[in-house]
Amino acid sequence: MTEPLEKPAMPPASIYRLESSPRMISRFGLFTSFQVNVDAGGNNILGDAANEPSISVDPTDGNKIAVGWRQFDSVQSDFRQSGYGYTTDGGTTWTFPGVLQDNVFRSDPVTNSDDTGNFFYLSLLVNTFCGDIWRSANGGQTWTEQSSDGAAHSGDKEWFTIDRTPTSMGHGFQYQSWTEFAACDFGGFNRSTDGGITWQTPVSIPNSPQWGTLDVALNGDLFIGAGDSGSGFWCVRSSNAKDPNVTPSFDQVTTVNLGGSLLFGAAINPGGLAGQIFLAVDRSGTATNNNIYMMATVQQFSASNGSDVMFSRSTDGGLTFSAPQRITDDPVNQNKWHWFGTLAVAPNGRIDSVWHDTRNAPNNTDSQLFYSWSTDGGVTWAPNVAVSSSFNPHEGWPVQQKIGDYITIVSDNTGGDVAYSATFNFNPNTGQHEQDVYYVRVFPSGGPTPTPTPTVTPTATPTPTATPTVTPTMTPTPTPRPTPTPRTLPTPRGRPTPPPRPSSLGSVTLPAN
Repeated sequence: MTEPLEKPAMPPASIYRLESSPRMISRFGLFTSFQVNVDAGGNNILGDAANEPSISVDPTDGNKIAVGWRQFDSVQSDFRQSGYGYTTDGGTTWTFPGVLQDNVFRSDPVTNSDDTGNFFYLSLLVNTFCGDIWRSANGGQTWTEQSSDGAAHSGDKEWFTIDRTPTSMGHGFQYQSWTEFAACDFGGFNRSTDGGITWQTPVSIPNSPQWGTLDVALNGDLFIGAGDSGSGFWCVRSSNAKDPNVTPSFDQVTTVNLGGSLLFGAAINPGGLAGQIFLAVDRSGTATNNNIYMMATVQQFSASNGSDVMFSRSTDGGLTFSAPQRITDDPVNQNKWHWFGTLAVAPNGRIDSVWHDTRNAPNNTDSQLFYSWSTDGGVTWAPNVAVSSSFNPHEGWPVQQKIGDYITIVSDNTGGDVAYSATFNFNPNTGQHEQDVYYVRVFPSGGPTPTPTPTVTPTATPTPTATPTVTPTMTPTPTPRPTPTPRTLPTPRGRPTPPPRPSSLGSVTLPAN
């Protein structure tokens, strides 16, 4: 891809939050999705749009969860801001206080948490492609900018992670990567050693990878999983980024085969990605400790349409990776889209994965959220489980033909907390459903058969059922479910989106954030 996904354009919308309808609570089998972007009265806001959610969970109290997203105050404009919401009861009820900065064009939201329960929000200023970090010490209720606007450098499709291991030399360090050709100034990587207050001068990553994510091993080694926007994927390691006395460098670059190519502009999400690249490190201390996992939504080399969620793992510190595995277990069908695939690793080593899926849709567009998990390091995966009602991702577009570029999940020992966008609410004024952000709790016992089903046995490469669609019902006076018991040590994950740079890009073309 030679163009940024995020692009500035229209001015702020002038009308906002004039009408409302009951918030959506969508129940599907054992799973319940709760609307996150609600007004002060807990109602749905008619006429707005919210997508590209990034979720964080307090590892000391699983009832405290925050979500950041792209907030469009009106679907009549592509002007977007950094929206956020929080819950203190495990996701049953949500508060949406507003945006990080009023009337400031922002995009590409990424949230994360440190090991003591502080939340952080990385936000991209679309007009400059510069980013900044915001911090919340009260579970996402209020946010404070850690440095001046844009001082984190950054660039299109930025992502960051935090070293949460108390014994690591880099404990508390924040690491960020982005699309180098659409950067605030230069480079594609930097770090903060003081909680996001100051950021070091950016450096380049080998191969200038993009649309990826980062994670940190127990020993403080940093891993970046990203690609070339096509069929090239890499796992890049820095073993000295944890040392505050040196400039970070990268000492291992491994090619990873994910069985196909990333998609931008595909029919399922025409104005954006079908999914980005996610990397997660196992820090469980179990038999799978230090495994590195990569996942992406790709169109397989043998296909000319559709997409699949593909997975690969490393058991030797990123030196080699397994052959690609298809996580989606329905019959291969090039007319079906399995998209926005993402993953997270629980403290006990279980891997959770969620994605959007059209397998049950006669029109090959209507999508449901699906879930699977693995308890043996990704060798086998449980049967795929539908966890949401069906929705049409082609409705509610806010002058952008997409529903964002990603969804995210954070896992703990009993399940995963998911933030995703869907179009369950209907707006009678427009005759269309609306894009909103939802929270759902997924868990292995929700599957029809919790026994994992073997997939293709992976081979090391030396190179360094369907559930019928259910229509969601609106609940005029939703009854909150009981407050969940606090969960143990969740490990956060995920996000994507890019635009054209104001200077130095010339005729280069990029995807819109």
